Amino acid sequence: MAALHPSGPGAAPEKKRNHVIASTENTRLTQQSAAHNLRRPRPADGAALHRLIAECPPLDLNSVYAYLLLCEHFPDTCVVAETAGGSIDGFVSAYIPPASPDTLFIWQVAVHERARGHGLAGAMLRHLLGRPGLAHVRQLETTVGPDNAPSRRTFTGLAAGLGAHLAEQPLFGKQLFGHGDHDDEMLLRIGPFASVPMAA
Repeated sequence: MAALHPSGPGAAPEKKRNHVIASTENTRLTQQSAAHNLRRPRPADGAALHRLIAECPPLDLNSVYAYLLLCEHFPDTCVVAETAGGSIDGFVSAYIPPASPDTLFIWQVAVHERARGHGLAGAMLRHLLGRPGLAHVRQLETTVGPDNAPSRRTFTGLAAGLGAHLAEQPLFGKQLFGHGDHDDEMLLRIGPFASVPMAA
């Protein structure tokens, strides 16, 4: 599984991240990303989503129960990318913050190694924003580590595609994570933007 940091002797150790796109893609919607069925997650996906996240370091791996809850309680703000053969190649978890009903907060974005480099992350994000139930959303937020270039490219590309401003500010300092090697989490805010064309 390719990591965002170089591997091998002398390479810097991977830092844990709450949110990362474990890929080198941009927001192009290509033939491969279009070939995936982008749909709402369901509880039966929970274990497969847990395995996907485990295969996408340095994403923070949560419990299977956490992914079951996302599938059960937040399917309208999450999306899975499924192949014709039934394999899950991608997952975006997100939610609407209670105090910001016009904001979609992106928690985790994962793309399996076999599906990287084809714009799948951007396709999933645009699919979410195009859902009729999220037509009221006018800004998107996420957290990204300072050195997480792939995630930054994806969200910069998304902002450009939406014709929206991208702002950045500190959110969680690494000292708040207690122990372990964890990056600072910088808040990226994209918006305001108009409603996105309806997802298929």
